[in-house]
Amino acid sequence: MKKRIKLALLPRILVAIGLGVVCSLFFPAWAVRVFVTVNGIFGNFLGMFIPLLIVGLIAPGIADLGRGAGRLLLITAVLAYVSTVLSGLFSWATCSLVYPSLIGRAAPALAGVDMSGGLTPFFTVEMPPFINVTTALVLAFIIGLGIVATGGTALKRGMEDFRGVVTMVITRVIIPLLPLYIYGIFLKMGAEGNVATVMGMFIKIILVIIAMHVTVLLLQFGLAGIVAHRNPLKALWTMMPAYVTALGTSSSAATIPVTLAQTKKNGVTVDVADFTVPLCATIHMPCSILKIVACCMAISLSLGMPVDFRTYAGFVLMCGITMVAAPGVPGGAVMAALGLIGSMLGFDASMQGIVIAIYMAIDSFGTAGNVTGDGAIALIVDTIRARKTDAGAE
Repeated sequence: MKKRIKLALLPRILVAIGLGVVCSLFFPAWAVRVFVTVNGIFGNFLGMFIPLLIVGLIAPGIADLGRGAGRLLLITAVLAYVSTVLSGLFSWATCSLVYPSLIGRAAPALAGVDMSGGLTPFFTVEMPPFINVTTALVLAFIIGLGIVATGGTALKRGMEDFRGVVTMVITRVIIPLLPLYIYGIFLKMGAEGNVATVMGMFIKIILVIIAMHVTVLLLQFGLAGIVAHRNPLKALWTMMPAYVTALGTSSSAATIPVTLAQTKKNGVTVDVADFTVPLCATIHMPCSILKIVACCMAISLSLGMPVDFRTYAGFVLMCGITMVAAPGVPGGAVMAALGLIGSMLGFDASMQGIVIAIYMAIDSFGTAGNVTGDGAIALIVDTIRARKTDAGAE
């Protein structure tokens, strides 16, 4: 009997991406719409399940951390915010140096690009979540910290059982179906051709943004490697399946199962990983803010608008807070930031439309950078917790 060859998740995702692009060249519209329909159902299921995932992982994760949960929650939140803000300021500094020689007055040409696409599902199955992501996050904090404060063993056991259900859905349903989901996404993108049109117009800007993403990840894992005494390049490579998954889904929330698995492979303890990864998927957006700043800088420079440090520093500081309201869905970060883009940078509706168009063209790269960086945050938090535990035992 021949032994079945089982591909790991990363090769399956890469194969799914390649097949999606190739099949988009000759598939008829009705065949593409079949996969669009499947993706719509799976996407709705993910949207319904994500709040459950957040409550099911974060609440018992906080409870498992014990009395130190409140402190670690603060440490994780501060690290995520500082990382996000520094990435935004890094983007401003880099664009200030590089953009003047790369762009002229071409950016407004994007205003007429149609990003809506023409392929729709045959039907949809609505699965609205019972609560939104932010409410689920707050609920998870309340339950987890409440268990710690009251010592409620019955509730703790119940949340542990619920975590088992969530983990089973992740491992037996979501992860096995992810390659098919990613295949459908790239099939639709290739068939519609919208992303290729936009990226062709802004290839120089896109390359600068991607280069900044790589630099930020190297800096994040370099710091994490120093703090945790790990090989930063090895730790970064371990997170690559999460990066590639996010590249296909454009959703940090949908990538949580993979991010969680790879973070644990990096040696992060289970309770810290279950706590930090879902939390960071909601509040840690370094590459998203980097991309937003880069898009806004491109338009500001091309139109002769202010790009001084004072203007953009205030924007970045406020945007870092606003990112908390951006759940891990495609385009969530730029939508949450639109109010600040209009009020603090003075962009009108048409200019905001240009920002959205550029941002969405490379949305998946920012999401991939975000979830990969979550692994660095988890390493640092795990090391801080271990050192505090060792110090308390002495």
